Order: sequence, then structure tokens, then C-alpha cells
Amino acid sequence: MNRTGHDVFDLPERLAAKGDPALIGADRDQFAAIAASLAGQRAQTTARLDELRRSPGGSGQAAMERDLEIHRLTAHLRMLRRFDIDLCLGRMSAADGGPPVYIGRTGLTDGYGRRLLTDWRAPAAEPFFAATLQNPMGLASRRRYRWTGGRVTDYWDEALTAAGLENDAALDDQSAFIATLGAHRSSRMRDVLATIQADQDAIIRTDSRGALVVDGGPGTGKTVVALHRAAHLLYSEPRLTQGGGGMLFVGPTPAYLAYVEDVLPSLGEENVRMCTLRDLVPEGAAACDEPDPRVARLKETLDAAALIEAVLRARVRPPRRAVQVETPWADLIIGRAQWDEAFDAADPGAPVNEARDEVWEEVLEILAAQLDNPEVPAHVVQRWLRQDDELTSVFVRAWPLLDPAGLVASLWSSPDLLRRCAPQLSADDVELLQRADPYAWTLADLPLLDAARRRIGDPEDVRSRHRREAVVAAAQDQMSHVIEDLVESDDSEMRIMSILRGQDAQNVLAGVDAPPVADPDLLAGPFAHIVVDEAQELTDAQWRMLLRRCPSRSFTIVGDRAQARHGFPGTWQERLERIGFRDVRQSSLNINYRTPEEIMAVAEPFIRAAIPEANVPTSVRSSGIPVAFAAATARDAILTEWLDDHADGVACVIGDPGFTGSGRVRSLNPEGAKGLEFDLVIIVDPEKFGDGITGAVDRYVAMTRSTERLAVLTTAPTDAGRNRAGDGRGDSITAQQAVPMRHDRPRREVSGSTPLP
Repeated sequence: MNRTGHDVFDLPERLAAKGDPALIGADRDQFAAIAASLAGQRAQTTARLDELRRSPGGSGQAAMERDLEIHRLTAHLRMLRRFDIDLCLGRMSAADGGPPVYIGRTGLTDGYGRRLLTDWRAPAAEPFFAATLQNPMGLASRRRYRWTGGRVTDYWDEALTAAGLENDAALDDQSAFIATLGAHRSSRMRDVLATIQADQDAIIRTDSRGALVVDGGPGTGKTVVALHRAAHLLYSEPRLTQGGGGMLFVGPTPAYLAYVEDVLPSLGEENVRMCTLRDLVPEGAAACDEPDPRVARLKETLDAAALIEAVLRARVRPPRRAVQVETPWADLIIGRAQWDEAFDAADPGAPVNEARDEVWEEVLEILAAQLDNPEVPAHVVQRWLRQDDELTSVFVRAWPLLDPAGLVASLWSSPDLLRRCAPQLSADDVELLQRADPYAWTLADLPLLDAARRRIGDPEDVRSRHRREAVVAAAQDQMSHVIEDLVESDDSEMRIMSILRGQDAQNVLAGVDAPPVADPDLLAGPFAHIVVDEAQELTDAQWRMLLRRCPSRSFTIVGDRAQARHGFPGTWQERLERIGFRDVRQSSLNINYRTPEEIMAVAEPFIRAAIPEANVPTSVRSSGIPVAFAAATARDAILTEWLDDHADGVACVIGDPGFTGSGRVRSLNPEGAKGLEFDLVIIVDPEKFGDGITGAVDRYVAMTRSTERLAVLTTAPTDAGRNRAGDGRGDSITAQQAVPMRHDRPRREVSGSTPLP
């Protein structure tokens, strides 16, 4: 029974045989125990949270521990409320006849400590995903449940030994999980945890050492593996979160992140930060593509960190003249040697703007030390020096408060500066990189902006700190006068007012009106592990942006070299080692679970023509629906027909910028569709996607987004469109008249004993 009190099994009439109490009676008892335990845990966790929130906040370590515990309990309660007994993924029966072990999204025990659910990430759960007929891993059989609205609408028994075949009789044609592959898509990635494959599970459970590349073609489950590996690493390697820096997930587009954002929370992990490369710097949101490919290639060759250092050396230099400062006590002088001494005191590892403050304080200390008058405190002398116009102006010219964006912009507006800082560039290169608006940021600028921001720091943070310090200093100054007046006028026997001279009292009073501390940059790192999807598109400069955020070089890298729009010469290992990775390992996925073979037969020639060695995966299923070829005027008719026939699912029109999607129909370009999947894909004028590798990749990516139907439309005569695809039979005008693309690829038979996601 579930929370609503109904029988948890809601099997359709065609599966009535599976409702035999002999088959599901043990499950009913187990689910009842799970429901009872969940109810108790929800109540206990809610009560504990209420208690913690009512308790005093405390301070220091105690306050931090209280906040962490509230965060942990809140996340746990969300998981308990998000799922009911559908926390249970399935069960496995041991070959030695022991009691079945039930696998869940999280671990669960009853009030007596009896294990009701084993967390899917625990080593004890591995056979549930990894066992095969060839290697049953001690299992006789396993059962997987299909949940719909919190009730079991199907289940599937898989026998791994002869004994398992005898004991588990609910073996129809094993089509339930094959059918899941063709289930309607939605705006969110569907839940496939219960159907993770053995080859995928092996990658998911790999440790975090070094860089792991997951290479695979369209529909092979690369993103599924990446997300589930992230959840598994956070469970199996606590160091990643316990002071290790946490995890960052980098996706190709905001649409992609919206598509996958619900997966990790459904696995109990809510502390993974997700972003695109654009999000790493503030200027990324408005950045456009570099209009000139020559400029993009030039910027890619620049070593961003070295270039920024060269500009800093040109901008920050000790003054070459002495400065004399008149004070009420004596004239103080700082000469070239003292300027050099002060500038050398800068911490080379600190952001430049923070080091600037350190150097300024060093300048003041050097000058104040020249006054040999014990009656004048050093801080009084320094306060006077801070107000000297000549001293401050000389220092500010020598070491200005730098703006990272302004520093990079100066390279595109000052050819002399660029020539001095990048002497390897030719005169033509320098001229080519100049532009009318140096702040018109492009994607090729982002690595330079990121390097500048990390090396220099945010000037607004420095200004905010200065304002805070000024407010505190003014408050302290005013408070000291008030306190002295109160102490002097205190004629009580205990001289109680003298307590106001204590540091605690001063701290309380001085901080009342201070501006708040600036929020930290949550994407600055360092992170303990970074996951990168669609990684084949990253340039060397973009990789360095990520490497700077993960000193351990611990990465999960997911991609397909055949889907790199600008080509991918060499191997993954060659590319990654060239930019600084160490200990690179690679795993490959070769089975296409998403795209029907009818579509792959049409898509494969496009990519093979441009990249003969492309890793084109083998589809495991056939939809029975041929690819449709039609005139572009058939677009609306195809969409209307599909929407009328399908109450669920999503569609996408790719390559038609004049079309505006709405509801269950999206409108994207090929690049924006990467990583997504749709029930129906309509491609308009694929021949206009371009020539060479970029055009071939865009056509290949667009075609392989479909899980069921694909229509290829063209404004040119349909014969020409079909001939470009490799088949020239007949005309095709409407969706109803569309002629399938002929292909000779044999259908791949799927073993009935192989579970599929």
C-alpha cells in the first residue's frame, strides 16, 4: 500500500498474470514496510529540523555546524518528500537462495535497523546493474519496476541462471524495457536510473583519479553516465565535499542545463553547481560569436595567463622618482629604492588589486618608520600620509586599481600595447585584432577575460571593502571620542565607564552600519571535480579556464569527436595532455539507445563522408517509421498531424529561424539542439547548414536528436534533397506522402536478456 492507501500494483489487464500473489506478495510486504519507514523518517526529520531552527544560532564553529546540519537535513527531507515507495528501483535474488535485496535511490532501514533499501551507489548494489548472463555476480535473477504516478504499472524479471528462470515466472516477451526507449520525451531528461546498463555502470563507478573521457556517439547515454557518475562520486568519495571544494557541472547551453537540472536532485544530490562556459565570467552573457574566423584562431593561439602577466608588467611599475611628504612632525622621503622595496613586498599569489592594498600599506610603513618620535603613534602618522595628495597620486599612477575587462579591452584598442605584450604576433596579426569597440565581447575573448579576472580580482570587491573599512574607521574614531568623554566624566566609585575601552565593545559599535561583505564568486573554484559535457567543442583556451578551477585535474569529460563542429584532429589523450592534463583514461560507449535504426541509416552517410573514422553507434531498436522527405511548405502540416496524434511528447524544428516554437514544439539551430532529444524532429534545409566538417556535423547532430520521427524538408526540389541523402526515388510533398529513405543496413537483434534504458 502507498500513501493513498491503494494497492501499489496497478498492472494493466494485459499483464494480469503478473498480478499473481505468488509473484508479487513479497513485494507488497516490502513496500508496506518501506512506506511505514518513510512516514516515520519524514516525521523525525521534520521534528529535528524544527528543533534546530528554533535553537540559538551560536557563533563560530558551532554556528557553521548547525547551518550544515540544517542544510543536510533539508536536502534529506526533500528526497523523502519527493519520492514515496517509488524510491525502490528493483530487487535482486541471490543464487544461494538468500532473501532478496531491494535497491533504492537512497538507503533505508526500519525502526529495528533492518535494511529495507540498499543505496544504488553502494558496492552491495553493483550486481543489480552490472550482472550479466556471462557474469551473474552471484545473482539468480533481478526484478526492475516501472513506476507511474507512484504505482507499479509493470515489472520485469530477468533470469541470470537456470535456477532464476525457474523461480521467477514473470517473463513475458521482456518488451517492457525495450518500450521504455520509445517513451515520449518531455522538457526534462527522463529518469533512467533503474535501467542503467552494465557498460554504463562500470564507467559510473570509476574513481575520480585523473581525467576520465567518456567517448560515444549520439544516443549512447553519455550524459546519463556523466550525471550518475557525479552522484556516485559524491557518495563514494566524501572528500569531494568535505573541504575538497565540491563539484562543477559544465554544459553546452542554458537549454541543455534546464533539460538535465532535475536529474541530480532526483538522485539525492543538490550541491553540484551547474553552468555553461559563458557563466564563468560576467561578460559571457552578452558575448557573441567571433565574426572573423581568423581573429578567433589568433585568440586561440594566445596564452591568456602569460599575456595578462605581460600587460600587468606594462601597467604596474614602481615610480622612478622620490616623493617628499611634509608632516607636522618632520619631512619624510620615499626614493626609488624604497619604492622598489614596497612593490617587491606584494604577494605574487594574491590578486593584483588585493596585492595593491598590501603594497600601499608597505609604503606607509616605510615612511612612518622614518619618524623617530615615540610620542607620535605610527597609525597617526599613517593617517596623515593617506591624505597627502602627491603621495597618493604618484602611487595610483604607478599601480592603478585595475579593471579586468578594461585591461583586455586595451589590447584590442592599443596596437602598441599588444605588440609589446605579444611580440610573437606579426604586424598584420596585431592590426587584425584591433576593433572599433574594444568592449564588444565575443566568445573568443572569454578565456582572456577569465584569466584577467582571476589574476586581478574584481575592482568592485576592493571598492566595497574600502568603503566598509572607511565606515568602520570613522565609527571607531567617533566612538573613541565619545568613550573618552564618558570615561572622563565618570565619577562613580567603580569607574564602570572604563569598560567601554574594551575591544569587544568597540567591535560591536563600529560594525553596526558597515556595508555588507560582497558575495563570493561561486564559480571561481577551486573545485574537487569538474564534469564537462559536449567537451569535444572546447578550445584549448576554454579548457584552461576549467583547469584553473580544478588544481587536482580530476575531470569527467564527455563527448564525441565526430560531433566537433570545427573538427577534432588527433585523439582525446593527445588533446588533453597538450593542455596540461595528466593520467587520462578513456571509456567508449557504442550502443545507441535513443535513435531508431531507420534514422541512423540516413544520418550515418552524412558524417562518414566528412569523418570516415567517426564512431557511429549501433542502434538497438527499430521504430518502423521511415524518415520523411518533403517540401518546406509541409512543415506546419507535419506538426499539426503529429500534435493531433500525440497528447504527450515534444517536437523540434531545426534550421528554420523564422519559425517560433511554442508549447511542446521548440525551434533551435543545430548547435543549440546538442545534447537534447525530441520525439519528432523536423530539419529545414539541411544543405544550408554549411559545407565541410561543420555542415556535416550540424546535419548529423540535428538528425540524431529524434527518438521516433524525422522529417527532412527543403525549399529546393525534393528530388535534389533526397539525392543528397543518397536515395533518388520519387517525389515527396507532404508528410502523408513522404517516401522513406532506402537503406540496406541489417536490423540489429537485441538479446532478450539485456535490459535497456
